[in-house]
Amino acid sequence: MRAGVLQARQCCPGAALAAVIALSATFVSTLHGGPQLLYALFFGVAFHYLSHEPATKPGIEFCSRHVLRFGVGLLGARITAEQIASLGWATAGLVIAGVLTTIIGGLMLARRLGMTHAQGVLSGGAVAICGASAALAISAVLPKEKDGERFTLLVVVTVTALSTVAMVVYPLIARVLHLDPRLAGLFLGGTIHDVAQVVGAGYTLGPEAGDFATIVKLFRVSMLAVVVVAVAAAFREARAAAPLGHPVARQPLVPWFLWMFVGLVVVNSLGALDAPTQEALGWLSRACLVVAIAALGMKTSFVQLARAGWRPFGLILAETLWLAALVLAGILLMG
Repeated sequence: MRAGVLQARQCCPGAALAAVIALSATFVSTLHGGPQLLYALFFGVAFHYLSHEPATKPGIEFCSRHVLRFGVGLLGARITAEQIASLGWATAGLVIAGVLTTIIGGLMLARRLGMTHAQGVLSGGAVAICGASAALAISAVLPKEKDGERFTLLVVVTVTALSTVAMVVYPLIARVLHLDPRLAGLFLGGTIHDVAQVVGAGYTLGPEAGDFATIVKLFRVSMLAVVVVAVAAAFREARAAAPLGHPVARQPLVPWFLWMFVGLVVVNSLGALDAPTQEALGWLSRACLVVAIAALGMKTSFVQLARAGWRPFGLILAETLWLAALVLAGILLMG
């Protein structure tokens, strides 16, 4: 008991700092618009020097790991089985094909570019599922690598930036192709990385397109649990090895936050969560992810990001273009 209290006190300064940065990012995002997570990341990077201070380091580590996983688990409160069933087999098949081929393609292209399997899976999963949230969830079950956290942050920056560009460009493509609201919603929900950008892009084309885009996107988010379990299984042996190659305690195949995610989907599907509770859990999930990304930002620097070179950006851009082309081709065939 006393040890737990002592550990909590040690975490307080760093956790409070991450929370203040998250609040600042939220204020700027609300006042001027723009991606909240990206602001939190950049603000966190500005305080990189505090990640090495004994007073703040424990709290920063706690937020970047445990708060992150708790926020990912809460994402399940936004999804129901009814939403998934309403899509139909053709739509669901196209979305699943996009997710699988993007992850597999990212893995293959990463190998061609001289990058690790973990980096290919992380970038492909972020593009295929839900951007920054997926990147953070997948990174939590990947083995520790020398530049793992830096690469995760680079993925978060890149997918958020590309998602913002897509929010502006993709609705224009839908208009040029004269897609009906349902097909336009499928295109936007099946390709744009982050949920907020999908909602923003969808409702610019009308309420019907916005509603369908949101449901398609939530279906992609629901695949996060399956993908994380698969990644955890694929990298289980690598995670169970210490950096020097000595074995450590075996990690569970399904992390606790994935059980939490699936449990909330089931509970929500049974109608046990009313609208205010769903909204509150969604808000809490977003808050946890913003705090976590602020903490991750404090653990890196712009110099470290620049050292990554052009290959990670090229990898994520190629995955983004592939997903958009595949979904658009499927839509044209369906139309």
